[in-house]
Amino acid sequence: MTDTSLKHKDFGEGTGELITMHYSKPLPMRLDRWLVSQRPEQSRARIQKFINDRFVKVNGIFAKAKTPLREGDVILLWLPPPEPLPYLQPEDMKLEVLYEDEYLIVINKEAGIAVHPAPGNKTGTLVNGLLNHCSDLPGINGKLRPGIVHRLDKDTTGCIVIAKTQESLINLQKQIQKRIASREYIAIVHGVPKGDKGSIIGSIGRHPVDRKKYSVVKDELGRYACTHWELKERLGDYSLLGFKLDTGRTHQIRVHCAHFGHPILGDQTYSRCRKLPIRLSGQVLHAIQLGLNHPSDNRKMVFQAPMPKTFHSLLKVLRAQ
Repeated sequence: MTDTSLKHKDFGEGTGELITMHYSKPLPMRLDRWLVSQRPEQSRARIQKFINDRFVKVNGIFAKAKTPLREGDVILLWLPPPEPLPYLQPEDMKLEVLYEDEYLIVINKEAGIAVHPAPGNKTGTLVNGLLNHCSDLPGINGKLRPGIVHRLDKDTTGCIVIAKTQESLINLQKQIQKRIASREYIAIVHGVPKGDKGSIIGSIGRHPVDRKKYSVVKDELGRYACTHWELKERLGDYSLLGFKLDTGRTHQIRVHCAHFGHPILGDQTYSRCRKLPIRLSGQVLHAIQLGLNHPSDNRKMVFQAPMPKTFHSLLKVLRAQ
């Protein structure tokens, strides 16, 4: 439950957002640990700061991080007003909107657009365009990633969902984490894999030499990752593959394909120096379908993103060979 009318006299300065939650576990649990599990968009450090700044009450009393929660406890979390974003300005940008309502927006992202600002890339991002499209977005999920539920790499195209309320963000992030939401991709890769389908399992971490890249590493050095693939079409020396993700690690499909021996065409990081049938500016990887339950009423929704022209042009060339 959310109440945005709570004033500074109750918790902090300005008008914030009040979240009411109930603890229902039979065994006690520390307040800070439980809040981290309930609010995945907030870091543990930020949750502890909320508690230390007296933004959290348990059964009407200001609590401490180590306060043990017991079944039936009522927890109030007050989120202070969002900080201004003077360095993150709205920009007029053409967005291909697949769906939009008061809770979320689904975009078919173009290639060459970063999702959110990063060092050396503070303008021209999808977030800049979304801030122009959605006036209330700055209050969702902090400073640099307002409303962002999941990411797509700069040159990856296709479906991406953005939350328009804080509670929608929590709901959608949990759907991603618990694999309730489904994400399907297609890509054209070098070579033809053995068999018609399979799974690539390998922990992903920073490349041991090039720290700007990722690679499959020993389990203790990375995070578990699993990618399911299916052969869609043989294209001579190339293949059209479909992918479903069990996890969502950085560069996961790109790293797994390179590790698999079939890197994605045009991937300037993981398939550099490979011969290309046509000129490409980036990897031919497209998030073709996104499935989720609507955060307001749990109805099942499935979105399809049309393939970009580059993808169609490449398929036409390869099929003609």
